Amino acid sequence: MKVLNKLTGLLFCVTAFTVSGLKAQSVTSDSTKIYLDKLIASTNAEDKTLLNKKLKTLGASNSEKDVDLAINYFYKLKNQKATDSLLDVEVQKFPLGSRARSKVATDEIYIQKTALAKENAYKAWLKKFPPANFGDDLIVYDYVVSSIATDYAKDKNTAKALEYIEKLQVDFWKGNGYGGVAQAFYSTGDLNNASIYYKKAMESAKEYYDGKLPNENSSKFAASGYPGLTMTYAGILYEQKKYDEALKYADLANKNPSTASPKSNFQYAKILMALNRNDEAYVRLEEAVKSGKANDEMSETFKKLYVKVKGSNAGFDQYAAEIRKGIIANLQQKLTKEMIKKTASDFTLTDLDGKKVSLSSLKGKVVILDFWATWCGPCKASFPAMQMAVNKYKQDANVKFLFIHTWEKTATPVKDADDYIKSQKYTFKVLMDTKDPVTKINKVVTDYKVNGIPSKFVIDPAGNIRFSLMGFDGSNEAAVDEISMMIDMAKKG
Repeated sequence: MKVLNKLTGLLFCVTAFTVSGLKAQSVTSDSTKIYLDKLIASTNAEDKTLLNKKLKTLGASNSEKDVDLAINYFYKLKNQKATDSLLDVEVQKFPLGSRARSKVATDEIYIQKTALAKENAYKAWLKKFPPANFGDDLIVYDYVVSSIATDYAKDKNTAKALEYIEKLQVDFWKGNGYGGVAQAFYSTGDLNNASIYYKKAMESAKEYYDGKLPNENSSKFAASGYPGLTMTYAGILYEQKKYDEALKYADLANKNPSTASPKSNFQYAKILMALNRNDEAYVRLEEAVKSGKANDEMSETFKKLYVKVKGSNAGFDQYAAEIRKGIIANLQQKLTKEMIKKTASDFTLTDLDGKKVSLSSLKGKVVILDFWATWCGPCKASFPAMQMAVNKYKQDANVKFLFIHTWEKTATPVKDADDYIKSQKYTFKVLMDTKDPVTKINKVVTDYKVNGIPSKFVIDPAGNIRFSLMGFDGSNEAAVDEISMMIDMAKKG
């Protein structure tokens, strides 16, 4: 659930294309899927022939549900060309079907620049694809109304935002929808409505968290949001100066170990400090600082709290140095366990100036690959730390950073990447891993088996991957420490 990003730590984006949510496979028997899975698992050449034949038959079916099944299996096989071809066929063959419904929403609703334009496009789309025609396959409507509600909330049109967010129909997704509009209200300073809808999101997720509803993937998805939403709601109550109530929900969130993070501990500490429970707050904040993930605000608050609890700043610098020493030792131990040795796939890509760059040409250097995209928020959030790392090693000729733009969503990825990098004044060497016109895949990100971005790889002078990491935890200093230690360890081979 995206609303949890404020408190649950690691952030990343997944590829732009997904075939999840195709509930329409129910008509095709489970035995067909079992049969296809067996053929995929087989190493027999005849079985591979049978698999392709079966998928082509499903793809040519007059049932959209069969075509969906073929698309899913071609995608599993990483046959992007067949997948894209069938996606086009399906829309043309079933112009009022599920795939067409989703495509029209993408092409005609989500592209609109204003909430009103999006609302008008939605009304036309609703007439063409009435929910009554799709049984219980309704989540796509929730995606749209949530998007409209969020846009109206950002525009401070509260009445319209509330009108649309109350159109949500799919129970397991309501927590996500409510949380999205709550975050939009929060971004405009509307703490009252942010509080109302974060609470609704939390309560919706709690039904699933308590295990009262079916043990299905959808239930698990809804339940997973509860702890983070609870701490987020506690944070809103804190900002409203409702400290006792905020502590009540912070305590609830604290019961789940998965909620614990430097950010959640900091939020907990701020609530305790507001209640003048400084000794307890000190324990919480000390834990956040010792994690090595504390940002500048956390560190400064910890120093002030130290003075309050200890009576002066005497001994703080020495204590901070001891904490720092412990962080580095723990990081060294962690990275030693995580270090791998796997041959890095060679590649040749074009940079923003049209020059070719190959990985093999950099043999003898430590190379850091950073896969990113202009649409990926966590990727861009990690860039200030990466710029710090680039600056740190700019005089080291044996270290090279390559920022590989991939998984493009527009027809102008080179311009998009160039514009963004220049607008932020980053001094990055950007390479373009654009989609192959024949295979329809981004080859390098696929070769490196990347599942989410930002993803980074540290390659030693011999051409071996020694470290890989995905996501960004929001702490610049910790990120620079980590990447620096990886580089130093990779240099030693």
